[in-house]
Amino acid sequence: MAEISTIEWTDATWNPVRGCTKISPGCAHCYASTFAERFRGVPNHPYEQGFDLRLVPEKLLEPLAWSSAKRVFVNSMSDLFHQDVPNEYIRDVAKVMSVCMWHTFQVLTKRSSRLLAMLDKELLETTEASHIWWGVSVEDQKYGVPRIKDLQSSNARVKFLSVEPLLEDLGELDLSEISWVIVGGESGYRARPMQEAWVISIRDQCEQQGVPFFFKQWGGVHKKRYGRLLRGQLYDASPPLSEHKIPSRTKREELMIQLRTRPVELQSDFFHGPNSLIG
Repeated sequence: MAEISTIEWTDATWNPVRGCTKISPGCAHCYASTFAERFRGVPNHPYEQGFDLRLVPEKLLEPLAWSSAKRVFVNSMSDLFHQDVPNEYIRDVAKVMSVCMWHTFQVLTKRSSRLLAMLDKELLETTEASHIWWGVSVEDQKYGVPRIKDLQSSNARVKFLSVEPLLEDLGELDLSEISWVIVGGESGYRARPMQEAWVISIRDQCEQQGVPFFFKQWGGVHKKRYGRLLRGQLYDASPPLSEHKIPSRTKREELMIQLRTRPVELQSDFFHGPNSLIG
């Protein structure tokens, strides 16, 4: 399931963390929470605990098992920089991303202050990697726009904004050092409407400041009905993807063995059980 995603700007999702807590208006109708809570209490289901935050170390090496290079949305069902995710675990996730240079990893957070702090210290060695993209969510002026400054202050080589759900006009934006902007409306039950003028303003600012612009969706209760066209045009621009060639299965298995020597977070039945990828 994780290898395939219907999200328009990625190919796969990877969730070494599951669950989160709401911190801003953009979280109000969280699709991930709605999905996870449907399965609370279902024995042996991945979301048996609903949307309670928990680490999933058996998923850490999953990107090494995939047989083709992908754009990978990291923690589509959580936030890597949630305050309850230990620094050591975040470093383990970053280590896997650093090793898997053939994938392009897309890390998105609303916890921009922690992102900035760790990119300046614990994750400093990842900031020059062009295949690891660091992004922040921007839904409004009060909560979302300040996250842009945190991201711009970091040493990350590729920085992107996910302006979704766009809840109001964001006004004038400083997009210096921003590598990509995604815009989309909220979808699902109780979706809040997005005005075309808000989207056009961001698109025009991206064009003026030379930033690739991606329009994801209009959203709504039935998002497929409204589609992705903005004034009759598709906007699918993005930064360049990783050009590294994917290693052979044998080489990837060797990398898995090397990563077994990482801290205890990486020591799990993933390596030794009946579904072990390395035998």
